[in-house]
Amino acid sequence: MAPVFYYLIIKPLSLLPLWALYTLSDFLYMVAYKIGRYRVRVVSTNLKNSFPNHSEKELIKIRQQFYRHFSDLLVESLKIFSISEEEAKARFVVTNPEVLQPFIDTNRSILIVGGHYNNWEMLAVGIDAYIEHQSVAIYHALKNKFLNEKILASRSKFGLKMISRPDVKAFFANTTTLTATIFGADQSPSIAKKVYWTHFLNQETAVMFGVEKFAKEKNSPVVFGGIKKIKRGYYEFTFKVLFTEPTRCIHGEITESHVRRLEKQILEAPQYWLWTHKRWKRKKTKEERLEEQALTAKA
Repeated sequence: MAPVFYYLIIKPLSLLPLWALYTLSDFLYMVAYKIGRYRVRVVSTNLKNSFPNHSEKELIKIRQQFYRHFSDLLVESLKIFSISEEEAKARFVVTNPEVLQPFIDTNRSILIVGGHYNNWEMLAVGIDAYIEHQSVAIYHALKNKFLNEKILASRSKFGLKMISRPDVKAFFANTTTLTATIFGADQSPSIAKKVYWTHFLNQETAVMFGVEKFAKEKNSPVVFGGIKKIKRGYYEFTFKVLFTEPTRCIHGEITESHVRRLEKQILEAPQYWLWTHKRWKRKKTKEERLEEQALTAKA
C-alpha cells in the first residue's frame, strides 16, 4: 500500500510548484483544523499550559496561525521529495556560516541543537550547501520500511548524512570526519532512562540529555540553530555559538542554555512550533522526585 500511496500521490504532488501546493495547503487547513479538528485538543491544552496569562481570544489566534503554518509545512515537506538543490538553497539560507570557520580551522566537530520550529525538512536539504563540516542528522526510523527509505533518501540527497538513534553511539566512537551533528532536542524523551528536568514554557519538562552528554565526551562546541520564516516557503537559519569548551561546563549548563534559546524563539513567534506534539507526556517518577528532594536537602 505504501508504494502505491507514494507513487500515485506523494511523488506527483511533489512535482508541483510550491505556489500551486499552497492552494492545497489552504484546503488542508480547512480539513485539518475546521473540519477534522486534527489534534485540536492537544494543541489547545499545550497552548493554555504554556501561556497561562493569555486570554482565550489570544490562544485561539495562535492556534489558527499554527494550523495555517502546519498546513504549509505539510506541503513544503511534500516538495522536498522533488526539490532541486538550487531551489533548496534559495529557500533555506544560512545567514552566518562563517561563525563555524574557527572550528574548521582547529579541526573540531560540532553539535547543532534546535527544535521542531518552522521547517526542519528544509533544513535537511538546505544546510549542507552552506557549511564545510559534514552535516549529520539523527532520526527515528519509521515502522514502514518503504516510506522510511524514501524519506531518508529525500533528506540526504544533497549531502546530509542520516544516522538512526541506535547507531549514534557507534557513529560518534568511530567517525574521523569533521561533522556538524544536528539534534532536535525538544522531543519528549519518553523512552530515555536518564533525562534532565527543567521548566520550559511554564511547565515541568523532561529534556533529552544527549546534546550535553556527547558535547562533554567529545569536547565538541555546541551551536544553537534558529530558523526564521521570512515568508511562505522561505527560511533563514542563524547560528549562535553557545559553548566552545563544553568540558568546562557544570552539569545542566549546556542543556539549560539550549532550552532557553528555543523557549525565547517560541515566545517571540509561537505559531511556528510543533504544538501537535505531546511534548509533556512524561512526568516525574516517584524515584526522581525523591532524588531531587535529596539533592535539594544536600545543597
